[in-house]
Amino acid sequence: MADPSSYRPRPGDIPDTPGVYRFRDEHRRVIYVGKAKSLRQRLANYFQDLANLHPRTRTMVTTAASVEWTVVSTEVEALQLEYSWIKEFDPRFNVKYRDDKSYPYLAVTMNEEFPRVQVMRGHKKKGVRYFGPYGHAWAIRDTVDLLLRVFPVRTCSAGVFKNAARTGRPCLLGYIGKCSAPCVGRISPEDHWDLADEFCDFMAGRTGTYLRRLEKQMMEAAEEMEYERAARLRDDIGALKKAMEKSAVVLADATDADLIAVAEDELEAAVQIFHVRGGRVRGQRGWVTDKVEEITTGALVEHALQQLYGEETGDAVPKEVLVPALPEPVEPVQEWLTGRRGSHVSLRIPQRGDKKALMETVQRNAQQALALHKTKRASDLTTRSRALEEIADALDLDSAPLRIECYDISHLQGDDVVASMVVFEDGLQRKGEYRRFQIKGFAGQDDVRSMHEVITRRFKRYLAEKERTGEWADGEDTDGATAPAGTTTAPVGTAPADSLAPTSTAVSPLTGTGAVTEADARPEAGAVTGTGPAPAAPEPGVGPVDGALKDEDGRPRKFAYPPQLVVVDGGQPQVAAAQRALDELGIDDIAVCGLAKRLEEVWLPGEDDPVVLPRTSEGLYLLQRVRDEAHRFAITYQRTKRAKRFRAGPLDDVPGLGETRKQALIKHFGSVKRLRSATIEQIQEVPGIGRKTAETIAAALAQAAPAAPAVNTATGEIMEDEEPETTAGSSGAPVTTGPPDERRGQET
Repeated sequence: MADPSSYRPRPGDIPDTPGVYRFRDEHRRVIYVGKAKSLRQRLANYFQDLANLHPRTRTMVTTAASVEWTVVSTEVEALQLEYSWIKEFDPRFNVKYRDDKSYPYLAVTMNEEFPRVQVMRGHKKKGVRYFGPYGHAWAIRDTVDLLLRVFPVRTCSAGVFKNAARTGRPCLLGYIGKCSAPCVGRISPEDHWDLADEFCDFMAGRTGTYLRRLEKQMMEAAEEMEYERAARLRDDIGALKKAMEKSAVVLADATDADLIAVAEDELEAAVQIFHVRGGRVRGQRGWVTDKVEEITTGALVEHALQQLYGEETGDAVPKEVLVPALPEPVEPVQEWLTGRRGSHVSLRIPQRGDKKALMETVQRNAQQALALHKTKRASDLTTRSRALEEIADALDLDSAPLRIECYDISHLQGDDVVASMVVFEDGLQRKGEYRRFQIKGFAGQDDVRSMHEVITRRFKRYLAEKERTGEWADGEDTDGATAPAGTTTAPVGTAPADSLAPTSTAVSPLTGTGAVTEADARPEAGAVTGTGPAPAAPEPGVGPVDGALKDEDGRPRKFAYPPQLVVVDGGQPQVAAAQRALDELGIDDIAVCGLAKRLEEVWLPGEDDPVVLPRTSEGLYLLQRVRDEAHRFAITYQRTKRAKRFRAGPLDDVPGLGETRKQALIKHFGSVKRLRSATIEQIQEVPGIGRKTAETIAAALAQAAPAAPAVNTATGEIMEDEEPETTAGSSGAPVTTGPPDERRGQET
């Protein structure tokens, strides 16, 4: 635990101007980013008596080891830079809203020759029009099924589309009139694109035009006594109206607005958003966050706006945003939203009428979401804290293990031996730092030896990163780095001469990517960056050096960040192997334990008896989750690796032969057997295959064992003259199909 006074900057060094600041821990990882109208006043609040600070703020300042800041011109620029840094560094003490689920969208791929209507989740793609989000995927499919009667747009995947085009037969939807069948040429690409555009217009709320047009066509058909056509148009109108009923009118003035409500308690906050387009609720989503600092409702709204619109532009930002409380100050946020949309955006609190009534509905949804979230045991901050404390007490650790790494070995009867490393921070998964290993030191099945190898490799990388970043400097400046042009060094007070000194660098906060210090090696232009004095080194000459930090951006690369606790999936032998690996590397500040599956016993190095945690223990529950996640990650990788090996074909061993030319060879000859019997001149006939490559292919296939002859299982007859059934593997090469032998084995 660091003393904030050890890195507190002198008040005179901090400018009294708008800016963005960031706290770093002892490993130079950014742990908190904030903005302020006055950097001097805001930073002074963090360095008061610890007893006066909010508990989470107190934890943050004692975890931090240094503070830096960047001066900008306006509060809008500070807002942009703060959002950019939070996205880049993912600081653990910042408010981060996490979706309570992955919300599906109705997407229309207008960037394709034949646009497709489908359900999509995750990041939005350029050229795709999105509608939603929806609460359930089935709600999207129900809506699409109704609309396909009127707008028969393609819904099939690329594989189905290509297969239909090859065979000249459309899919079932093409036969029943719910697809215009562009795959077989029933509609031109231009007309199909126009049809998809009309579908998008209807989904965007412009429904009256299409209803009036269909009603007119229905009346004309009836007058001409084309009653079947009139009945079909009547059913189409009914389908459109039924689809419209699924999103009832909530605002009579056809408003485009987003309504944001917040429900909070002392520990957490839930945010609910209703997306209203054309007066109808077109989507809903919700976020939940841990309140890692003392924060107002207005500040929570500001963070929600950043996450909601930080990567949106144009019409994705509505004309009106209704909130329960306004950020303070509101002008920079409203100006930022206006810039994202390209026209004026109104940010206000609804006072009366339909909008206030709808806001109350959104507020009830937020309260319900928070109550539901509090019942989820794994995400409860209090429960996680108790679990970490129980683990620390049971294992006799000095402090709660905020970072836990767990390792597991997986193989199939000694083949494809792999290992996994999963990371939990503050009791939550950190999937971006998961790692996978292939066992290289030996062949065969030996879990203990495999565990020793994996721990050795992982912490060798950690020691290499530690040495590279200068934490092992021997009292001399070994970096040899020079400051970029235009930088100046500010006084560092009592900091060691070789520690990171404050710098000022020209940057342009208008870019939104933000100015950073020399330590980040991203010189830009237009703002001033400063840092407080670095913490005193534990011994002379030991500390971070500028050049070594060029690769560091606040997120340690790969294995640079050490855990407080290493958990292995196994009992006493695996624990002993892990501890032996750490001892051989001279690492003595990382605790090790193992969790045995059978009795869920916790084993410690050098102990003859295990530690038995109560079955109701939150600490045991967390260790089980960590162990099970490591097992899942390892066995998934092992299955993927095994499947790739079984799908491999003889062409995979030909050096210099890529996927395109493999597929061209198979397409030309039809099978590997015919390719094996071909001459070099015949192989050269394939486009892209020269003489040298043809000779290499012929030599490789001659050395490879031919496929086993096909056998008629009913008669036992060997069908030597027939081609074995082949299918393209992951590499594009064919392999003989059949039941894999590994099904007889047992995965571990």
